[in-house]
Amino acid sequence: MPYDPATYEGAAPHYRPGRPPYSPQLETVLAAELGLDGSGRLLDGGCGPGVLTVRLAHLFEEAVGLDPDPAMLDEARRAAGELGVANVRWVRARAEDLPAAAPGPYRLVTFGQSFHWTDEARVAEAVYDLLEPGGALTLIVHTVEGRPVPRSPGPPPVPHAAIAALVERYLGPTKRAGRGIAPVRLHRFEDVLVRTRFGVPESIFAPGVPDLVRDAESVLSGYFSLSSSAPHLFGARVDEFARDVRALLGDGVFWDWPGDTEVVLARKR
Repeated sequence: MPYDPATYEGAAPHYRPGRPPYSPQLETVLAAELGLDGSGRLLDGGCGPGVLTVRLAHLFEEAVGLDPDPAMLDEARRAAGELGVANVRWVRARAEDLPAAAPGPYRLVTFGQSFHWTDEARVAEAVYDLLEPGGALTLIVHTVEGRPVPRSPGPPPVPHAAIAALVERYLGPTKRAGRGIAPVRLHRFEDVLVRTRFGVPESIFAPGVPDLVRDAESVLSGYFSLSSSAPHLFGARVDEFARDVRALLGDGVFWDWPGDTEVVLARKR
């Protein structure tokens, strides 16, 4: 699909404080499945503010974070600096610009909730060529459907339905993204990968965070981090929307359950 630079306009500073974290066991799961030992290279495609890149970089000799949004890369560099992660190179490019934008070989290529923005089959085939023998492509997402829901640690759940209704009141019933309409996804990653040289992938689950508690500012940032409710979409009414969300949530804290962390794993044979 054509890249729209407005897709996440204004969202970059909200991503880290607003997006729920992946499973704390993600590194352990990936290391065990793929024998990661500090050698080789990682490519994190559609890295955004470097959430995955920074978390996984210590498992490799070198990591590359790739994203077309300069504001996201600025946030990634800042986070890496604050955390003392020095083995990452940041590249401004689309996944469709591979392999030229970030030549291989790589031991692992990841996409954290970003693969759906790409020309999936084309990018998967490009990644296959970038991987060293035995390397893998992993698509990492939060998955709720079919996963056991833990019990709240006490606070009420985030009123996502009420906030979504508020977003609709401001932006209308048609889901937007960038300067256009959000694409409708009717297929699974597996449906695409099975038709590439990777063949049938496998799904591995790492347990999500069962006791994630968030305040109003974190919840608001979560919505501002989404392409469908990024700050620019509200125009001059963005502060009004933020006031309405804060009024809805009040001063309390809320339990959030984004699901378990699913790793769709496709190996280069």
